[in-house]
Amino acid sequence: MSGDRAGEFGAIYLPALQRIRTLWLDLEPLVTETHYDNPLDPTELRVELSDGLGDADVARVDIQWSILDNYSFHYVDSTEVNWRFDRHPNTHSPDRHFHPPPDARTADAELSCIEVGEVSLVTRAVYTLWRTAYESGDVSRLNSVSNPP
Repeated sequence: MSGDRAGEFGAIYLPALQRIRTLWLDLEPLVTETHYDNPLDPTELRVELSDGLGDADVARVDIQWSILDNYSFHYVDSTEVNWRFDRHPNTHSPDRHFHPPPDARTADAELSCIEVGEVSLVTRAVYTLWRTAYESGDVSRLNSVSNPP
């Protein structure tokens, strides 16, 4: 995820990851597990899902949130579909951007529909967009809402 960043992302902010974890557990019945990549010095929260978009049997959302309020919510599933919502300095797109499926290529980044910046609101927006795409079976809806949640 960090290969397309320019400038400072900032150190990971653990209280934000803890809040994001609580929200996913409260909102999504498909969450099977949450864990940090490193329990002593986490840099990423991983949210495991028992189902994914389309034909995917399982999925995962890898999440980073920094002390500078930069973030990355990166979805990957068992069919190798990837997409992500990011906010960070970069050279390829606006700081707030979306990397669309199927492979979340840096070159395909577009302006994100998520305009809010507070951790709980961004999390709810990403969750709502994912859930809408999941229920409709339409990944084109991932970045199509006006300023969610």
